[in-house]
Amino acid sequence: MGTAVEAASKETTGSALSQKNPKVIFVLGGPGSGKGTQCANIVEHFGYTHLSAGDLLRAEIKSGSENGTMIQNMIKEGKIVPSEVTIKLLEKAIAENENDKFLIDGFPRNEENRAAFEAVTGIAPEFVLFFDCPAEEMEKRLLGRNQGREDDNIETIRKRFRVYMESSLPVIEYYNSKGKVRKIDAAKPVEEVFEAVKTLFTPVNEKAAT
Repeated sequence: MGTAVEAASKETTGSALSQKNPKVIFVLGGPGSGKGTQCANIVEHFGYTHLSAGDLLRAEIKSGSENGTMIQNMIKEGKIVPSEVTIKLLEKAIAENENDKFLIDGFPRNEENRAAFEAVTGIAPEFVLFFDCPAEEMEKRLLGRNQGREDDNIETIRKRFRVYMESSLPVIEYYNSKGKVRKIDAAKPVEEVFEAVKTLFTPVNEKAAT
């Protein structure tokens, strides 16, 4: 019986999404590239809803649901949460939100995530906003946030960079081959980065008028 209920709920979410036809933009960038700050700016200026895959997983764990307990156990054991679990949370968040414009931050983390998202939701992103930042600059920013614990963190930070580069680059390359990557130089000051971001979100007719 559970399977029938699950199938029905999946169908409902899927049909709700297809009717909604949401506009989705993937936001990718390494740890310390400043994408969180820029997402907040895009939300404020252009009315998007910001969805972070990590935040949704943490909220599910906090809810104490069966699904949340399963996610927590997987993370504790150092396992990767299956794509389907994260995608279901994203799908639900999109379907339940009144907005139809979404920034999905930190997802897809790898090629498997990407293929599963498109297969499950039927949604292809409008484009991928890629905050390109040299590793040295990201390292400097992250160490600046964690003053006094530099030695503890430097190895962890470098490991995060390696994982990010290995898993995310194939996703960026895939969308680049489709002409969907919009690369931003994220090493510049925050205001300059946002000026570059704004040009991607401002309608062509408005640009002509300014």
